Amino acid sequence: MPECVRQRLQALRERGCVNCLRNGRHGIEKESLRVDAAGHIARTPHPPALGSALTHDSITTDYSEALLEFVTPPFHDVSDTLSHLMELHAFTARQLQSAGEILWATSMPCALGEDKDIPIAWYGKSNVGRMRHVYRHGLGYRYGRAMQVISGVHYNYSLPESFWKLFAQNELPDTPLREVRDQFYFGLIRNFQRRGWILPYLFGASPAVCKSFLQGRSAHFENFDDNTLFDPWATSLRMSDIGYKNKNQAGLGISYNDLTSYTETLERATRTPDPEYERIGVRVDGAYRQLNSNMLQIENEYYSFIRPKQPTAPGERPVHALRNRGVEYIEVRALDVCAFDPLGVNASQLRFIEAFLLYCLLLDSPPLSELEEREIDVNQERVACRGRQPGLELFRNGETILLKDWAAEILQGMQGVCELLDANHSGTGYGDALAEQQARVDDPDLTPSARMLEEMRASGESFSDYALRLSRSHMQHYLDQPLPESAEQALAAAARTSLKKQEEIEVAETRSFEEHLRRYFEPEAAPGEE
Repeated sequence: MPECVRQRLQALRERGCVNCLRNGRHGIEKESLRVDAAGHIARTPHPPALGSALTHDSITTDYSEALLEFVTPPFHDVSDTLSHLMELHAFTARQLQSAGEILWATSMPCALGEDKDIPIAWYGKSNVGRMRHVYRHGLGYRYGRAMQVISGVHYNYSLPESFWKLFAQNELPDTPLREVRDQFYFGLIRNFQRRGWILPYLFGASPAVCKSFLQGRSAHFENFDDNTLFDPWATSLRMSDIGYKNKNQAGLGISYNDLTSYTETLERATRTPDPEYERIGVRVDGAYRQLNSNMLQIENEYYSFIRPKQPTAPGERPVHALRNRGVEYIEVRALDVCAFDPLGVNASQLRFIEAFLLYCLLLDSPPLSELEEREIDVNQERVACRGRQPGLELFRNGETILLKDWAAEILQGMQGVCELLDANHSGTGYGDALAEQQARVDDPDLTPSARMLEEMRASGESFSDYALRLSRSHMQHYLDQPLPESAEQALAAAARTSLKKQEEIEVAETRSFEEHLRRYFEPEAAPGEE
């Protein structure tokens, strides 16, 4: 265990951290494609029974009208988070059943037709709804629509106030608590970037893809069968350069060295014109193709594996929320939808990631150098495409190290963190989660990516056929789940309320869309403008 981690854990114990980690907050955002019974992307509108994708807090859409996104509020226990997520799935499955639609079980999408046939999400005729729709049009022009219908799981986590008070007493007793949180959350993020490749290795579940996904583009894949491409040692093609490791964003220069540099570099990217995007045009023949022709249309276009987050007020930009109120929680975006879990994620996985995040926070975290940033990019791509390859080496501080050795070092360093978390929760869940992942380091065949390929070989199924079979099985699982009447009534009421709220927003609209955009992109747009 690194000495800095050992000392910080000891200091927390000496200061009485008996329950100081019990009330961390856990939230999930999980995406799933709606597909028809044959496994083709749904061309139907977002079901009215699910409410308004614009205003519903828990059931919305991501890029496509067919790409559902389930959002839980934060809970203190991961079991409660997953129970709520299951209720959202069970309710949704009941609404989709009559249309013969199901939810796709994997990150990489179903068989796709032409790019133009992927329906972009529609949010109504209000300015805020139009802005979301135009933004998605811009993503399609910039990166292609197929990439945008890859599904993922985002894990939102914040450490409890009780932890920060004890931690600050030992680290920076004379510094305001908000500054301590901001400083160490950014330190966590830097260390996550250095070591976060371990999550695609352990949890990556996208080693293969339907040939239709590449839409004729060349890629260095092997044929699994007539309809499927794969990398034999891949863990997460979703996180590779055909997914969210996007080459278009390689030169953005976003800094994670502190809150100020992060917000400044991110905001600069939203204000700097990009010649390639200028050629696309913003408004062509009276129709918007994108919100603007800058390097990023808005901050959320930046496809980072982890983000500092602060909830925004209506009309408030994320960089302004962070600058004004600091970091409230961390969003981990490096997780594939796990085909073996009906929810795409499980409690053991979340406990491991919580422990990993705390480990990253307790480690010393110097600023990222240019060398480290280059190494991080190479390591992430290597693990995504070749993570299970025997003898694979990664870069660390200008030298190479075997992935297996570095992974074992990380897990050994997490032992004390898991012990403290288990003591806080009066159980063994964190230690058990660590042992489960140690087994995957020892034997890569236990990883989800390896298991998927082995099951496809054993069944003789293409990726699409395999994923469709799992999707049908998961759909039945949702339908078999008991949905308490109170939960069903609450979700039905939320759907009706969201539709009414969208209608009220549209009726109250007075500004032109052009004026709305101008106000939104003002240097300091005031909360409440949207």
